[in-house]
Amino acid sequence: GQADVELAPFEAGGIELVPVALSAEEIAEYYEGFANDTIWPLYHDVIAPPQYHREWWDAYVRVNRRFAEAAAAAVAEEGTVWVHDYQLQLVPQMVRELRPDVTIGYFHHIPFPAHGLYAQLPWRDQVLRGLLGADVIGFQRAQDATYFLTAVRRRLRYDVKGPNVSVPDGEGTRTALARAFPISIDTTPYLELAAREDIRARAAEIRASLGNPKRILLGVDRLDYTKGIRHRIKAYGELLAEGRLNVEDVTLVQVASPSRERVDAYVHLRDEIELAVSRINGDTDTMGHSAIRYLHQGYPREEMVALYLAADVMLVTALRDGMNLVAKEYVASRVDDRGVLVLSEFTGAADELRQAVRVNPHDIEGLKDAIMTAVEMPPAEQGRRMRSLRRRVLDNDVNAWSSSFLAALSEVRGR
Repeated sequence: GQADVELAPFEAGGIELVPVALSAEEIAEYYEGFANDTIWPLYHDVIAPPQYHREWWDAYVRVNRRFAEAAAAAVAEEGTVWVHDYQLQLVPQMVRELRPDVTIGYFHHIPFPAHGLYAQLPWRDQVLRGLLGADVIGFQRAQDATYFLTAVRRRLRYDVKGPNVSVPDGEGTRTALARAFPISIDTTPYLELAAREDIRARAAEIRASLGNPKRILLGVDRLDYTKGIRHRIKAYGELLAEGRLNVEDVTLVQVASPSRERVDAYVHLRDEIELAVSRINGDTDTMGHSAIRYLHQGYPREEMVALYLAADVMLVTALRDGMNLVAKEYVASRVDDRGVLVLSEFTGAADELRQAVRVNPHDIEGLKDAIMTAVEMPPAEQGRRMRSLRRRVLDNDVNAWSSSFLAALSEVRGR
């Protein structure tokens, strides 16, 4: 979208969309400010320091109210409102005040922090009350739901029993449910693309363009400090320097799609990563082989599936991640039951994808060993692990996720 543009409601793909206009100032203060320079770093274990500004909070409240009013005006009588993610944490309570007849769900796509970190937020109680306006509050991991429930119990002193919270409501109370609903992907397009001959041919082209190395390592991330890109590159560079990997045998392809380029932390991160890539390439490249092929751009799904098929090892080394769907995309694309997933234990996906090579990305020596395990893994073990991973991803796709959440909402409505 664009700032300061008023659009009438319109239909796309059989869905009626109601645009909500934001000013340039609101994008700076609400989105780039409070959402992405306060909540994002705070909820990701303060990997970067959060910034707390009262004018950002005021913009956050104002924009959340605008979304709530739009939703309240659009929803049918006794209908359902499903609110998504950290940019709109106050909307559930606001919608409830405007439309007490509707059922409200909220899904939190990113991590929720431990109470010791969450307590830093000056507006911590207001956010909790905002979220508790929902009847069902969904999180990626059981750990996130536990952290939320702990904050509710300690901050608001509400009665919490298991996943249920007794929320004051007029003269009485109502029950809000908070638990994990791990999100997934629509696997169908990945299966279809991976089976296409032109995509398989493109995967072969990619390998050839890299000099046909014995192993291709792949990282696919938004350029974000939570993704562990620096740790991954450091570990890989040390493996090359120590001679455990050879630049003529192994290439790392790092896709780092542009993200939040007006936020200072992201500008500095890009400089750090590109300097590290340049140093490693300068030290280790030959005329025919490059250690790291670094791509600061996004790609269509067809090209991504070709990359997934070309890659022998997928590196997901996030320092903190709500889920990480790239891991599931890689697994869904590997219709050949080959390839190795190296997966950070700090992702939501690690709770489900237990046949991955798990790693603590802060432990550089452990990360190096995990990379070597993946590079040297025999085909039979690759197949055994990948078949298990694929069963998990294919059985628990995005349709299963949405059905489970909506079923929980229906159960609440039937009380």
